[in-house]
Amino acid sequence: MCQGDPVNQDWEDRVAAAWASFDEYPQERADEFRAVIEGLVAELPAGSPLGPFESACAWDSTGHSDRAVPLYRLALARGLTGYKGRRARIQLSSSLRNIGQAAKGVRLLTPELDASSDELDDAVRATLALCLSSLGRDREGLALVLGALAPHLPRYQRSMAAYARALTGPEA
Repeated sequence: MCQGDPVNQDWEDRVAAAWASFDEYPQERADEFRAVIEGLVAELPAGSPLGPFESACAWDSTGHSDRAVPLYRLALARGLTGYKGRRARIQLSSSLRNIGQAAKGVRLLTPELDASSDELDDAVRATLALCLSSLGRDREGLALVLGALAPHLPRYQRSMAAYARALTGPEA
């Protein structure tokens, strides 16, 4: 979560339940899902970074990257940090790519490669690979994806990691 935000576990649980029900809302009812999220957002204190973050996620997940981008930016500007801050950077980068601003997505996500490791590391690499591919930098994107995949393989971890490095190394 973020510092200084008095959100309680009940609110977090209700947000999680709303997202767990997302698939119950077909595209033609996307506005109903967004209304559920907005109802939860309305409970937050003014200036909370969680409000624009959850709103951005709802717009993004219902096919409106253009509406999500300014909300992700607002959440980060308001101090969204930690796990949700990292999620916001990943999702903002993806949305930027979707609206034709992949270079901004690359700039935003590249520092995440050196951030403290967590369960979002592979999502960082996958999203960054998509942004790179949108810029015609497919070899770099493939190198990231192979590098992320290698540790999960039952065999060939060393060789796949080496192949990933070779895609962008000096001899590439």
